[in-house]
Amino acid sequence: MTSTEHGGAVPKPSNWNLPNAITVIRILLAPVFFAMLLADGGTDSWLRWAAAVLFILAIATDGIDGHIARSRNLVTDLGKLLDPIADKVLTGAALVGLSILAELPWWVTIVILVREIGITVWRFVQLSDRVIPASRGGKLKTLAQSIAISLALLPFPSLLGDWMNWVNGVTMTIAVLLTVLTGIDYLVQAWRLNRRPAAAA
Repeated sequence: MTSTEHGGAVPKPSNWNLPNAITVIRILLAPVFFAMLLADGGTDSWLRWAAAVLFILAIATDGIDGHIARSRNLVTDLGKLLDPIADKVLTGAALVGLSILAELPWWVTIVILVREIGITVWRFVQLSDRVIPASRGGKLKTLAQSIAISLALLPFPSLLGDWMNWVNGVTMTIAVLLTVLTGIDYLVQAWRLNRRPAAAA
Protein backbone atom coordinates (compact mmCIF):
# COMPACT_ATOMS: atom_id res chain seq x y z
CA MET A 1 0.00 0.00 0.00
CA THR A 2 1.13 3.58 -0.71
CA SER A 3 -0.09 6.80 0.83
CA THR A 4 -1.60 9.83 -0.91
CA GLU A 5 -1.11 13.50 0.04
CA HIS A 6 -4.29 13.38 2.15
CA GLY A 7 -3.25 10.33 4.11
CA GLY A 8 -5.34 7.85 2.17
CA ALA A 9 -3.98 4.51 1.05
CA VAL A 10 -3.64 3.63 -2.62
CA PRO A 11 -3.55 -0.12 -3.33
CA LYS A 12 -0.63 -1.44 -5.30
CA PRO A 13 -1.51 -2.55 -8.83
CA SER A 14 -2.01 -6.26 -9.31
CA ASN A 15 0.71 -8.28 -11.04
CA TRP A 16 -2.07 -9.65 -13.26
CA ASN A 17 -2.32 -6.68 -15.59
CA LEU A 18 -2.02 -5.89 -19.31
CA PRO A 19 1.61 -4.65 -19.35
CA ASN A 20 2.84 -7.77 -17.58
CA ALA A 21 0.76 -9.96 -19.91
CA ILE A 22 2.41 -8.30 -22.93
CA THR A 23 5.82 -8.92 -21.37
CA VAL A 24 5.03 -12.61 -20.85
CA ILE A 25 3.83 -12.89 -24.47
CA ARG A 26 7.16 -11.41 -25.57
CA ILE A 27 8.97 -14.17 -23.69
CA LEU A 28 6.76 -16.86 -25.21
CA LEU A 29 7.35 -15.54 -28.73
CA ALA A 30 11.14 -15.97 -28.39
CA PRO A 31 11.22 -19.75 -29.07
CA VAL A 32 8.76 -19.33 -31.97
CA PHE A 33 11.00 -16.70 -33.54
CA PHE A 34 14.12 -18.84 -32.92
CA ALA A 35 12.57 -21.87 -34.64
CA MET A 36 11.52 -19.77 -37.64
CA LEU A 37 14.99 -18.24 -37.96
CA LEU A 38 16.78 -21.59 -37.94
CA ALA A 39 14.19 -23.22 -40.19
CA ASP A 40 15.10 -20.70 -42.90
CA GLY A 41 18.73 -21.86 -42.79
CA GLY A 42 20.03 -18.51 -44.02
CA THR A 43 18.39 -18.81 -47.44
CA ASP A 44 16.55 -15.46 -47.25
CA SER A 45 13.20 -17.14 -47.86
CA TRP A 46 9.83 -15.87 -46.65
CA LEU A 47 10.58 -17.56 -43.32
CA ARG A 48 13.53 -15.22 -42.81
CA TRP A 49 11.36 -12.19 -43.48
CA ALA A 50 8.66 -13.58 -41.17
CA ALA A 51 11.20 -14.23 -38.40
CA ALA A 52 12.61 -10.73 -38.75
CA VAL A 53 9.17 -9.11 -38.68
CA LEU A 54 8.17 -11.21 -35.65
CA PHE A 55 11.31 -10.10 -33.81
CA ILE A 56 10.67 -6.43 -34.62
CA LEU A 57 7.03 -6.62 -33.52
CA ALA A 58 7.92 -8.50 -30.34
CA ILE A 59 10.74 -6.16 -29.34
CA ALA A 60 8.53 -3.14 -30.12
CA THR A 61 6.12 -4.24 -27.40
CA ASP A 62 8.81 -3.29 -24.88
CA GLY A 63 7.91 0.36 -25.34
CA ILE A 64 4.20 -0.37 -25.49
CA ASP A 65 3.94 -2.24 -22.19
CA GLY A 66 6.12 0.36 -20.46
CA HIS A 67 3.92 3.21 -21.71
CA ILE A 68 0.73 1.44 -20.60
CA ALA A 69 2.18 0.65 -17.19
CA ARG A 70 3.27 4.24 -16.53
CA SER A 71 0.18 5.95 -17.97
CA ARG A 72 -2.28 3.71 -16.10
CA ASN A 73 -0.31 3.40 -12.87
CA LEU A 74 0.23 -0.32 -13.43
CA VAL A 75 3.96 -0.40 -12.66
CA THR A 76 4.77 -3.44 -10.51
CA ASP A 77 7.95 -4.97 -9.09
CA LEU A 78 7.22 -8.08 -11.16
CA GLY A 79 7.01 -5.98 -14.31
CA LYS A 80 10.30 -4.23 -13.50
CA LEU A 81 11.92 -7.65 -13.18
CA LEU A 82 10.27 -9.42 -16.13
CA ASP A 83 10.64 -6.60 -18.66
CA PRO A 84 14.44 -6.70 -18.99
CA ILE A 85 14.39 -10.50 -18.82
CA ALA A 86 11.97 -10.61 -21.76
CA ASP A 87 14.30 -8.36 -23.76
CA LYS A 88 17.29 -10.57 -22.96
CA VAL A 89 15.48 -13.79 -23.90
CA LEU A 90 14.39 -12.36 -27.24
CA THR A 91 17.68 -10.69 -28.16
CA GLY A 92 19.61 -13.72 -26.90
CA ALA A 93 17.61 -16.01 -29.17
CA ALA A 94 18.35 -13.72 -32.13
CA LEU A 95 22.07 -13.50 -31.41
CA VAL A 96 22.49 -17.25 -30.94
CA GLY A 97 20.46 -17.92 -34.09
CA LEU A 98 22.55 -15.51 -36.17
CA SER A 99 25.76 -17.09 -34.87
CA ILE A 100 24.49 -20.60 -35.64
CA LEU A 101 23.80 -19.40 -39.18
CA ALA A 102 27.37 -17.99 -39.30
CA GLU A 103 26.06 -14.46 -39.87
CA LEU A 104 27.42 -13.07 -36.60
CA PRO A 105 30.75 -13.89 -34.93
CA TRP A 106 30.30 -16.06 -31.85
CA TRP A 107 32.48 -13.74 -29.77
CA VAL A 108 29.92 -10.95 -30.23
CA THR A 109 27.12 -13.22 -29.03
CA ILE A 110 29.19 -14.46 -26.08
CA VAL A 111 30.21 -10.96 -24.95
CA ILE A 112 26.63 -9.72 -25.03
CA LEU A 113 25.16 -12.82 -23.38
CA VAL A 114 27.75 -12.89 -20.59
CA ARG A 115 26.94 -9.28 -19.77
CA GLU A 116 23.17 -9.80 -19.96
CA ILE A 117 23.12 -13.01 -17.92
CA GLY A 118 25.52 -11.57 -15.37
CA ILE A 119 23.41 -8.46 -14.76
CA THR A 120 20.23 -10.56 -14.60
CA VAL A 121 21.77 -12.83 -11.96
CA TRP A 122 22.87 -9.76 -10.01
CA ARG A 123 19.30 -8.42 -10.12
CA PHE A 124 18.00 -11.71 -8.71
CA VAL A 125 20.59 -11.63 -5.94
CA GLN A 126 19.41 -8.13 -4.99
CA LEU A 127 15.74 -9.14 -4.88
CA SER A 128 15.77 -9.64 -1.11
CA ASP A 129 16.66 -5.95 -0.67
CA ARG A 130 15.15 -4.19 -3.67
CA VAL A 131 14.09 -4.53 -7.30
CA ILE A 132 16.60 -2.88 -9.62
CA PRO A 133 14.92 -1.55 -12.78
CA ALA A 134 16.75 -0.99 -16.04
CA SER A 135 18.83 2.20 -16.02
CA ARG A 136 18.65 4.86 -18.74
CA GLY A 137 21.92 3.54 -20.12
CA GLY A 138 20.50 0.03 -20.06
CA LYS A 139 17.45 1.17 -22.01
CA LEU A 140 19.67 2.89 -24.59
CA LYS A 141 21.70 -0.31 -24.86
CA THR A 142 18.53 -2.32 -25.44
CA LEU A 143 17.45 0.11 -28.17
CA ALA A 144 20.85 -0.14 -29.88
CA GLN A 145 20.74 -3.94 -29.69
CA SER A 146 17.21 -4.00 -31.08
CA ILE A 147 18.16 -1.85 -34.07
CA ALA A 148 21.37 -3.76 -34.78
CA ILE A 149 19.71 -7.17 -34.50
CA SER A 150 16.72 -6.10 -36.61
CA LEU A 151 19.02 -4.94 -39.39
CA ALA A 152 21.03 -8.16 -39.15
CA LEU A 153 17.86 -10.25 -39.38
CA LEU A 154 16.35 -8.44 -42.35
CA PRO A 155 17.91 -9.83 -45.56
CA PHE A 156 18.67 -6.35 -46.92
CA PRO A 157 22.19 -7.16 -48.26
CA SER A 158 20.71 -9.50 -50.86
CA LEU A 159 18.37 -6.73 -52.00
CA LEU A 160 20.38 -3.53 -51.50
CA GLY A 161 23.95 -4.71 -51.92
CA ASP A 162 27.02 -5.33 -49.79
CA TRP A 163 27.05 -1.80 -48.37
CA MET A 164 24.30 -2.95 -46.00
CA ASN A 165 26.84 -5.34 -44.46
CA TRP A 166 28.89 -2.26 -43.54
CA VAL A 167 25.83 -0.62 -41.99
CA ASN A 168 25.09 -3.79 -40.05
CA GLY A 169 28.67 -3.91 -38.82
CA VAL A 170 28.58 -0.31 -37.57
CA THR A 171 25.25 -0.71 -35.75
CA MET A 172 26.33 -3.99 -34.14
CA THR A 173 29.62 -2.42 -33.01
CA ILE A 174 27.70 0.41 -31.33
CA ALA A 175 25.43 -2.15 -29.64
CA VAL A 176 28.41 -4.16 -28.35
CA LEU A 177 30.15 -1.04 -27.01
CA LEU A 178 27.01 0.12 -25.18
CA THR A 179 26.51 -3.39 -23.82
CA VAL A 180 30.02 -3.49 -22.35
CA LEU A 181 29.94 0.10 -21.03
CA THR A 182 26.57 -0.26 -19.32
CA GLY A 183 27.71 -3.58 -17.88
CA ILE A 184 30.72 -1.84 -16.33
CA ASP A 185 28.40 0.88 -15.01
CA TYR A 186 26.23 -1.75 -13.28
CA LEU A 187 29.36 -3.27 -11.70
CA VAL A 188 30.41 0.15 -10.39
CA GLN A 189 26.92 0.65 -8.93
CA ALA A 190 27.08 -2.76 -7.26
CA TRP A 191 30.49 -1.94 -5.77
CA ARG A 192 29.19 1.37 -4.39
CA LEU A 193 26.09 -0.29 -2.92
CA ASN A 194 28.25 -2.90 -1.20
CA ARG A 195 30.45 -0.20 0.29
CA ARG A 196 27.55 1.66 1.90
CA PRO A 197 26.71 -0.99 4.55
CA ALA A 198 30.41 -1.30 5.38
CA ALA A 199 30.75 2.46 5.74
CA ALA A 200 27.64 2.61 7.92
CA ALA A 201 28.99 -0.14 10.17
